[in-house]
Amino acid sequence: MNEPPEEFVRVDEARLLGFVTECFKKSGCNHAELIARLLVNNDLRGVRSHGSASAGGYCNGFATGGFNPTPDVSVLRETEALVVLDGDGTVGYLPMVRAAERAVAKAREQGVGVALVRNIGHYGSSGHYTRICSEAGCIGYSVQGYRNEAVPKTPPTHAVASGNPPFSFAFPAGSELSIVVDAGAAFDSSPFVEEGFEEVARRFPSPFFKSLGMIAASTLIGGALTGFTSAASAVVQQRWPGANMGGTVIALDPDVIGEGDEFRAEVDRYVRDIRDGHLPLPGTQRVYLPGHLEAERMAASRREGIPFGEREQTAMRGMSGRFDLPLPWEERV
Repeated sequence: MNEPPEEFVRVDEARLLGFVTECFKKSGCNHAELIARLLVNNDLRGVRSHGSASAGGYCNGFATGGFNPTPDVSVLRETEALVVLDGDGTVGYLPMVRAAERAVAKAREQGVGVALVRNIGHYGSSGHYTRICSEAGCIGYSVQGYRNEAVPKTPPTHAVASGNPPFSFAFPAGSELSIVVDAGAAFDSSPFVEEGFEEVARRFPSPFFKSLGMIAASTLIGGALTGFTSAASAVVQQRWPGANMGGTVIALDPDVIGEGDEFRAEVDRYVRDIRDGHLPLPGTQRVYLPGHLEAERMAASRREGIPFGEREQTAMRGMSGRFDLPLPWEERV
């Protein structure tokens, strides 16, 4: 899904940002600028699965009562190194940005900061929140979890098809680009439903067992640990039924832990060693560490415009018609 589109129109970042922001405002969202900024950032990075084409669904959720468009994000519990927030039934973007900022602030004082959020909807790419950490000089880790009570499954599915929760790690560098692992925990969603899955699993069992472990860890650290199964949370989720998820972000500050300059120098050395001393994967021309291709695409999209394929164009046309807004590009024949 995140391969660059073969046919596309180029969209200016500022025009797209203004268009998406206005759509959210017309949906009643009181943090339209923030959520639009994060979605457009993914468009710039080429993360098409979690870009502004998702905005229509969020707008529908705000307009129909699935999500709270005007949340009051509050602190439920706090210590020197930890904070638990209530997202008040909104989608995950605003509460998780606040969580990441709080985690960084605590890490700068204590060396580690942990922020958990309950009662939120989908939070998009987990890399949004670890990048807040790495841009502040901290190591970042983030996961989102949800609760699925449909047991037994009908029809039955394999355990490795039990979900694909997002997770991310980010490591700040010195002179090199930061490393940002931004992925789903599932090894691969396609073999779960395609013919031949059982043969692949028999031949290569290790990735599937590892995937099942990552799914469990992400679901429980980003979900159950946040307290979203409490009686108080049930009241919020009854009012805002889309907000049945949680999210966690952890920040570690190398400068407070000690030897921060040495850590960043070692990240730089590691990046150069992998990039310059190893062969690229078959069918590719260069070695990219996680997050580096996205950074390259972001720079290109800011220079040349964001390539919008048919999926993105269709989504924008739908929102354009719904909110009576001009499209953020000129149609090309």
